[in-house]
Amino acid sequence: MHPAAKPRTIVEHRRGTMPTRDTRKQVALALEAVNNKKAEDVALLQLPGESSTFTDYFLICSGSNPRQVQAIADEVDERLSKDMGVEPNAREGYETAEWILLDYVDFVVHIFNAQRRAYYDLERLWKSAHKLTAQELLQPATVAAPAVVAATATPVVRKRAKKAAARKSGGVRAAAKQSARGAGAKAGARKTSAKKTAVKKVAAKKKSAPKKKVAVKKSAAKKSGAKRK
Repeated sequence: MHPAAKPRTIVEHRRGTMPTRDTRKQVALALEAVNNKKAEDVALLQLPGESSTFTDYFLICSGSNPRQVQAIADEVDERLSKDMGVEPNAREGYETAEWILLDYVDFVVHIFNAQRRAYYDLERLWKSAHKLTAQELLQPATVAAPAVVAATATPVVRKRAKKAAARKSGGVRAAAKQSARGAGAKAGARKTSAKKTAVKKVAAKKKSAPKKKVAVKKSAAKKSGAKRK
């Protein structure tokens, strides 16, 4: 059994001193870990600015069976703990191994089986996110001007506290489930509407059928009368 995450405060978690570059290094290490375990369909997403109060990055991948899903999660956990001294703020879904979530506050690792990956489709749910390569992650193409950085800089502890507060409102797992339920409800409504339309068409055809038969009989009677004349 995988050990449960130890509850910690934001200050205790890396003591609130993690700069952005360290975050990118940790995400790169997690990316290396999932690739070492032969994870499938690996995607690294940088969330847009309006979502940055929740987290900065999503690392999403799939395993072909429950044992591989758990092995990928173990590898990420162990590598980050051993090499960077970082522990996840929360772990979810390890026992069922359908969707394991490792929450490192500044980034979240999602490890799915194929069915759950397709059902929740986080890439579609967060379609405004930018897909990154490992090279782009470690070597950002653009660097903000010093004046802009000074104007927009936020203390690390305050920023991480905002991210933690964002999780209390439900988090990505709850958002994905709600989105999936909404999509299912819409699909059900479309099916119901299609059935109603089909029933109406059948009813309309039945109503018009007797009229057509009468019209055909009248036409046949006229032709017969014309021949006799």
